[in-house]
Amino acid sequence: MSGGGLLVAGTTSDAGKSVVTAGICRWLARRGVRVAPFKAQNMSLNSFVTREGAEIGRAQAMQAQACRVEPTALMNPVLLKPGGERSSQVVLMGRPVGEMSARGYHGGRQESLLGTVLDCLDRLRSEYDAVICEGAGSPAEINLRRTDIVNMGLARNAGLPVLVVGDIDRGGVFASFFGTVALLSPEDQELVAGFLVNKFRGDVSLLEPGLRMLHGLTGRRTYGVLPFRHGLGIDEEDGLRVSLRGAVRESAVTAPVGEEVLRVAVCAVPLMSNFTDVDALAAEPGVVVRFVDRPDELADADLVVVPGTRGTVRALRWLRERGLADALVRRAAEGRPLLGVCGGFQLLGEHIEDDVESRAGRVDGLGVLPVRVRFAREKTLARPVGEALGERVEGYEIHHGVADVRGGEAFLDGCRVGGTWGTHWHGALESDGFRRAFLRAVADRAGRRFVPAPDTSFAALREEQLDRLGDLIEQHADTDALWRLIESGAPRGLPFIPPGAPA
Repeated sequence: MSGGGLLVAGTTSDAGKSVVTAGICRWLARRGVRVAPFKAQNMSLNSFVTREGAEIGRAQAMQAQACRVEPTALMNPVLLKPGGERSSQVVLMGRPVGEMSARGYHGGRQESLLGTVLDCLDRLRSEYDAVICEGAGSPAEINLRRTDIVNMGLARNAGLPVLVVGDIDRGGVFASFFGTVALLSPEDQELVAGFLVNKFRGDVSLLEPGLRMLHGLTGRRTYGVLPFRHGLGIDEEDGLRVSLRGAVRESAVTAPVGEEVLRVAVCAVPLMSNFTDVDALAAEPGVVVRFVDRPDELADADLVVVPGTRGTVRALRWLRERGLADALVRRAAEGRPLLGVCGGFQLLGEHIEDDVESRAGRVDGLGVLPVRVRFAREKTLARPVGEALGERVEGYEIHHGVADVRGGEAFLDGCRVGGTWGTHWHGALESDGFRRAFLRAVADRAGRRFVPAPDTSFAALREEQLDRLGDLIEQHADTDALWRLIESGAPRGLPFIPPGAPA
């Protein structure tokens, strides 16, 4: 017997689908329900490697953690990793299968993947009591409906009820809810059960007349109004939404254990990937993390991080054009702390031979680490475990570049020269003992009287965040009605809202 299911759609991208899905997953897991997440097709540069060596969206890995289960490729069978404005690498069942333009993908390839997507969902529903699916963008993207496999195309083929999430903080949420339903075909509208308001500020009683009118106009109820909460955007899919100016991703900096704070500047390179690597730094009391794009913003930084990128050669060009490359070279020469991760590590080396990602051939790197990089067609996907700075470290690798390390002090799979460290390992800073040792080394190099907190557990903080998401659903949504949706599907007899989808 197949388990129940629900599709969490949104009126727009970034409406809160990922965190709402995670919140529903954690609420169900706490009730003892065997639950799994699912996203048929994800477009993200923020990915993760499962234990079986499959690459999936990091948001689905986070949602699996909310479910208290191990993430697998079944939970995100199609992952698109943008490599520019018009093309993406297609990752199918955790493995790259080639580059494709948006026109080529929507022109036929996407439809051919529907069978794989439905098979994965069927397998999950046979193993779990419930599968909570996340949509992508908006279900009312009428130009893409014919080839859709992640929103209403999935819902109709799998018989899933649909809950539409709207971000009221943006404004226009009632029009967005109504318009989303009214642009769907009658067959699709039959599956849209109702709405969930996200990021509401203020007195809910002031919203209730609008919710009643929305019900009167659409025949569909609102299943909850979630209040605005800071700091819930964990493992976002899209690094492009990170504000360069400030500190959207800064933690609320608590008082440092030592006498001084530690300032971390992250270079916001193009096609930035796995920017969540620095979340573990931001979780430390007294560590201030910000994203930057100008050389003067590096001046007061105690540590500069060059993160991963889907376009290493493009990132190199960008750094040089903005004057950041010269600033990084000066910093390395002065022995001031600098960390390169994955693509950021590659561009700190002597040169890159790339006939795969950019097809630029041989390109000079910044030359601050004794490393030569050659891009291989086969992607490295791994979950390494090792030791550095006297501490155990776990991480994950996602890269085409193969590093030939020709000197320096060994550091994970990379090296260290003076105050410059480089590694392909993502997620290493989530290992608490290693993170503390690294921050002590950085503070010593930077001359800061900063002391890492002795008891910060990144895993425990992540669990607290997931529980906060579960609390939001439990306290502010009609959970009995949600469970009926998951178990029994959309209510029968929902009215059609004209005009419907165009022919």
